[in-house]
Amino acid sequence: MDFKNQKLIEFENYIINKKVAIIGLGVSNLPLIDYFYIKKSNVTIFEGREIDKIPKDVLDKIKKYKMKIITGKNYLFNLKGFDLILRSPSCLPTTPELEKEEERGAIVTTEIELFMKMCPCQIIGITGSDGKTTTTTLIYEILKNAGYNTYVGGNIGTPLFTKLKEIRPDDKVVLELSSFQLMGMDVSPDISVITNISPNHLNVHKDYEEYIDSKKNIFKYQNENSILVLNYDDKITKDCSKEAKGKVIFISSKQKLNNGFFVEEKMIKNSVDGLRKHIVDTIDLVLRGTHNYENICSALAATSTLVDQNVAVNIIKKFKGVEHRLEFVKEIDGVKWYNDSASTTPTRLVSALNAFDEDIVLIAGGADKNLDYTPVAKPILDKVTTLILMGQTAEKIFNSVKQEEEIRKKEIPIYMAKNLQEAVNLAKKHAKQIVLFSPASTSFDMFKDMYERGRIFKDIVNTMK
Repeated sequence: MDFKNQKLIEFENYIINKKVAIIGLGVSNLPLIDYFYIKKSNVTIFEGREIDKIPKDVLDKIKKYKMKIITGKNYLFNLKGFDLILRSPSCLPTTPELEKEEERGAIVTTEIELFMKMCPCQIIGITGSDGKTTTTTLIYEILKNAGYNTYVGGNIGTPLFTKLKEIRPDDKVVLELSSFQLMGMDVSPDISVITNISPNHLNVHKDYEEYIDSKKNIFKYQNENSILVLNYDDKITKDCSKEAKGKVIFISSKQKLNNGFFVEEKMIKNSVDGLRKHIVDTIDLVLRGTHNYENICSALAATSTLVDQNVAVNIIKKFKGVEHRLEFVKEIDGVKWYNDSASTTPTRLVSALNAFDEDIVLIAGGADKNLDYTPVAKPILDKVTTLILMGQTAEKIFNSVKQEEEIRKKEIPIYMAKNLQEAVNLAKKHAKQIVLFSPASTSFDMFKDMYERGRIFKDIVNTMK
């Protein structure tokens, strides 16, 4: 008998003729325009951009469906009287207009939260400040190649809400979840992973505590049958174990765990009640860097009850990584160029630097998220022979490095570049072994997003001879 998703059926019956607000025309919300039109809901769209900034094909569809759209600076002024409000992740649930509507009785949620509440199969969710996408992709590849019908979504992949009808109870769903998506959520995945937590997005969250609390929602609503994978080396994530409702599996790159997955002497091992077992040598992996070994440990832990370990290891050995994450681009005259455009925090830069033993010419800098760049100074002086800075955070990084230089009585050449092309040209002049593009900052000062930034970097490098 063909499976019928009763939760989805009930929801679709409920939304007929209901007043629905869609806030934001980002990737996750665009498919909802078609969906709610077909389901005969009364839809109004709210978008913070001015109307001339919205793609024409999207506007044409809204006009065709005869939906009302409100745009511009005060776009939420008329957010009143709705039955269901679907906010974009960037429109936080603490937005006053949303809070007023929720107090009045509206359901305020997101595409991904609705999906999780109606998904009929097991969900594996991954969050953290760094390593989310690599860990998510690893888990997806392990499950898919082990024979599961697997979907990937959340902060990567495609929006999954409109695919609910095709998902069956025996399938698996892997979701990368950001703090913006988790904030306000009252549902958690069956298996959850927190890779690490460090200051991030403090230009959006009111403070660090709000950011941490958002991350905790990934396990807050689990039960005794759930699994939570935590980084033992990170104090915040380690302490999350005290609040866990289900089984906790630790990972580490610094401790020989009695229970969990850990890195020791260029090997990844698993320990159960103190009995340690060798899993794979790091030399046999395509991925490099301790941070990636931690990601592998997290992926092994998350899939440990679902996939035979030998099968998982064979898949991991072939895994080449994710685009824009310490991605090898090209070797030119003996110099290897790496694209790490996904490095949007100081901790990501430190991890990237630690992945190399060779001399590095570093290109860093970008848009500012109100983060502290002091932690990058020492690793830069330890690893970098020439530093090239660009973007809004260039001065912050420069000042941090200069302070460390004064302490250590050591100097490295530092150059300021107006744009990425100039930065690459400077790097080519000074490079001998490695050029690493790891901005430690977001991209929005010069680029649409980190993907565009990384593609442009690769295009520049690939045209060089």
